[in-house]
Amino acid sequence: MTTLERLAATIKARKGADPSSSWTAKLFAKGPEKCAEKFGEEAVEAIIAAVKDDKAELTAEAADVLFHLLVMLESRDVALADVLAELERREGTSGIAEKAARKG
Repeated sequence: MTTLERLAATIKARKGADPSSSWTAKLFAKGPEKCAEKFGEEAVEAIIAAVKDDKAELTAEAADVLFHLLVMLESRDVALADVLAELERREGTSGIAEKAARKG
């Protein structure tokens, strides 16, 4: 099991936890919209770090983005395994070809 898979499992386990005991449970208690908003905030922070060319900050913000992406996915019952399967399905396909196939 990868670090990302272990993190996804921990997040899933915290979904029904007491919000006073866990940051993750607190996010879930606020609903999927708040989970999505928090993901967006973290993504913007990662963009800012990238623009500033701050490797250490970008690394930390990227970790936050991955964490909050997993929370957002779990808030809508989308499994990491399903996302990974979609990436695997796309593997070896040109991004240009894949995007064109979505339009058709």
